[in-house]
Amino acid sequence: MAEIASGMVLRLADDASVQHVGDGAVVLLARSGQLYTCNGTTEAFLDKVDGARSLDQIVDLLSDEFEVDKNMLDQDMAALAAELVAEGILADPGA
Repeated sequence: MAEIASGMVLRLADDASVQHVGDGAVVLLARSGQLYTCNGTTEAFLDKVDGARSLDQIVDLLSDEFEVDKNMLDQDMAALAAELVAEGILADPGA
């Protein structure tokens, strides 16, 4: 799994779309038809992924929103971003 640096700008993959449902969200990958369910944390993360913000900027927003220690959140969100890139939900920032 690729490591996501804090300065990397994140965006959804071209064929990924996020739909909000109930207490979370679902992500549809059009090319494969795969559907992923997201918990509230992943939903909040994806809401801030806009193709302009870096991982560090997203973590800042989330730490304010959830009043969580930024250092702990930093590691968790980098791991989440790497997982979402591996699944094809986020575009590979290194490509």
